[in-house]
Amino acid sequence: MHSGTARAPLARDSFARSLFELLSSMRFAISLLTILSIASVVGTVVRQNDPFNAYLNQFGPFWFPVFETLGLYSVYNAPWFVVILGFLVLSTSLCIARQTAPMLREMRSYREHAREASLRLFAHQASFAPVLGAGEAVARSRQYLEQAGFRTRVNAREGATLIAARQGSAGRAGYFLAHGAIVLICIGGLLDGDLPLRLQMWLGDKQPTTGNQLIADIPESSRMGPGNPSFRGNVFIPEGRSTSFAVLAVGDQILLQELPFSLRLETFHVDHYENGMPKRFASDIVVIDRTSGAETPHTIEVNRPLQLHGITLYQSSFEDGGSRLHLKARSLLPGHPGVLMEPEGEVGRTLKLEHERFRYALELTDFKPFNVEDMSTGETIDTPQGMAKLQQHLGSGAKVPSDRDLRNIGPSFTFKLRDEAGQAREFHNYMLPVEQDGRWFLYSGLRDTQAEGFSYMRMPIDEDGRIDTWFAIRNLVLDPARRAELARRLAARSFGNDANAASLREPLAKSAEQVLGLFAQKGYETLGAFIEETVPAAERGQASDVLVRILQGAVWEAWLMVREAAGLAAPEATPARATYVNDGIAAISDSLFYGAPVYIQLEAYEQRQATVLQATRSPGQPLVYLGALLLVLGVFAMLYIRERRFFVLLKPGEALVAMSSNRKAMDVDETFERHAEGLRATLGVAAPATAPDMPPATDSNRGS
Repeated sequence: MHSGTARAPLARDSFARSLFELLSSMRFAISLLTILSIASVVGTVVRQNDPFNAYLNQFGPFWFPVFETLGLYSVYNAPWFVVILGFLVLSTSLCIARQTAPMLREMRSYREHAREASLRLFAHQASFAPVLGAGEAVARSRQYLEQAGFRTRVNAREGATLIAARQGSAGRAGYFLAHGAIVLICIGGLLDGDLPLRLQMWLGDKQPTTGNQLIADIPESSRMGPGNPSFRGNVFIPEGRSTSFAVLAVGDQILLQELPFSLRLETFHVDHYENGMPKRFASDIVVIDRTSGAETPHTIEVNRPLQLHGITLYQSSFEDGGSRLHLKARSLLPGHPGVLMEPEGEVGRTLKLEHERFRYALELTDFKPFNVEDMSTGETIDTPQGMAKLQQHLGSGAKVPSDRDLRNIGPSFTFKLRDEAGQAREFHNYMLPVEQDGRWFLYSGLRDTQAEGFSYMRMPIDEDGRIDTWFAIRNLVLDPARRAELARRLAARSFGNDANAASLREPLAKSAEQVLGLFAQKGYETLGAFIEETVPAAERGQASDVLVRILQGAVWEAWLMVREAAGLAAPEATPARATYVNDGIAAISDSLFYGAPVYIQLEAYEQRQATVLQATRSPGQPLVYLGALLLVLGVFAMLYIRERRFFVLLKPGEALVAMSSNRKAMDVDETFERHAEGLRATLGVAAPATAPDMPPATDSNRGS
């Protein structure tokens, strides 16, 4: 029993010692640094703290939850990253504690007890016979070494005297500086991360809430007081309005951070390059002291932040601040042509669209006065999900140039149409026509969920620069009440009024009416399905050509009817007009999948901008700056302050000199030779004695 009881403390001591050895080992610290480096690369490649919908759209429904579980959308605040950072602080601190005592001993040590046999094994050593006496040789050797920048210590031993000298021992302080810098930087990172915030959430009664609610409706449990020691959030301020809160993102939820002052945005400035890209943006704000009410104006712009009460305000971005939009709701209901209503409202508001055939809520979500797009490749420069998706829907006629073609294609706005069942579809419409290959189109993007990209319908502009023509043609083609008339006119124009052609006109009219009826269901999709079901495979190509020609003729006839109703002359058939007809047919086919009874067109707007400032309180920032300075000093000390030790062993008739260095450098050999020659000159060198029974020295062996 006594033996077993004694083993337990020994086992515990052994485990504790092994754990200490692991945590304080350099390999463990390097492993942690490697993991953190990889995580930092991921944090650089993957944009951090974006809305979750953006990640869902980017990575898809399979990888999105995987990356969310790993915390890759906020790497630097992920629990595993914070834990690794904490272990790195612990490991580096233990490493410093473990190495401090032996390192200090080594820095203070002169190694004056080094043995002669060890000195003779040095890579850099030489011996010669001094002519000075022992006492004077010791004094002159110390004087020479001290003048050369060495510190010396003398050790007298039996039959010899050893002068031990050291130089550059302060270079070892670089070890403490570099490792201490890592500790400071990691502690600063922990303080500036969301660890303090999460501790308050774990220990207190703070709970994040959803972001789609008014500030007044956010509960007290989701509000952080102005004394919060560390935070990083966004401040949204429309022009002419003020706020005293910042929004802290916690996953896909938020916390409301109260600021010790209020901010009012007077004016937001945006300067642009010639192609429309933003060149400079800045905010003219007024800081209002919440105690005294004093107002102080400031201007914040990129790379010129403002510091107040320990909080730094950075110019982050800008958004719409509630611009007023003047809209037209153009009918897409066959048989009900024209503009059904002309609503107007501010971005962020919800309007009602009520008609005898439908009832919708129109939610105005965003407005952009300019959209800079790369029209050569479809790459979006300024607006996410813009023309990058558009090029996928241009068809085979869209040629993609190789050179970048940056263009500002004008204003756009985003909105949702929500039906009475609460189902919503999102739309992204451009205000101005966009030119593609010499043709002009109005673009309207749509998607069912934010996890998808926008799919764009492009509506052709006629030769007079009007979109009304296409809407009128579409109504004639899809209106069942006008279908028979359109088919008869097509047949009459194809065969004229000749009585002999009457037998041909009637079948063509019936075929045209049938084609229009099929096309009105799902456009080209219905025609393709009809051909596959009714035509043998060998004849489907020819049948497709026939149906397309009938459809083209019907749309051309509809265009003529539109011009007649407007009192305009019939247009001559030209290749450009034939292209307009084909573009119109494609747009009509796409409109059958539009999912809305109206097209909302932007007619005019009154812009109001808003600034987005990033408000940060970073108590760890001074530690990070201090750590960065110490790291530079530490690396400099370790690389450029070389530790060298020089030994002079004086014996009767012989002086043995040796040198060691902590780092093999190119100048070590030269340094040793210089000091060795200096000591030879200082101590004097006796003529080499003739060895007994040996011939006198000759020129060939005198130098030995």
